[in-house]
Amino acid sequence: MIGGTLPPYAKGIGIEIDHDEDGNPVLFVDFSDRIQGRPGFLHGGAMGGLMEMAAMAALRAEMERRGEKMKLKPVNVQVEYMRGGTERRTYAMGKVTRAGRRVALVNAEAWQDDRSKPIALAQMKILLSPAE
Repeated sequence: MIGGTLPPYAKGIGIEIDHDEDGNPVLFVDFSDRIQGRPGFLHGGAMGGLMEMAAMAALRAEMERRGEKMKLKPVNVQVEYMRGGTERRTYAMGKVTRAGRRVALVNAEAWQDDRSKPIALAQMKILLSPAE
């Protein structure tokens, strides 16, 4: 599987890999009580977590394509909430915009029924260091 396996946090809130799109994993989480914020809506932290996992999976997939083993350390995560996520499946996908020798920039988006109407966007800066 491109992008590797998901960490325990992702599994804990129900995030799973749906499919690969252009070599990038598309993740999803189904609505449940454990990720509900205000009644009937997805918690913002769950949306942010889903996009973070999608961004990290996209970067891991890029590192696999390059044949590089790197430790990934998130430095900064910026999330823009555009509309409330409601009681349905939510998808997210990351896209690497730059992966240098020491720093990577990855964008992610989350959507529900219509991908052209994202519910949130995220940008991450991630430090890269060789894995031992």
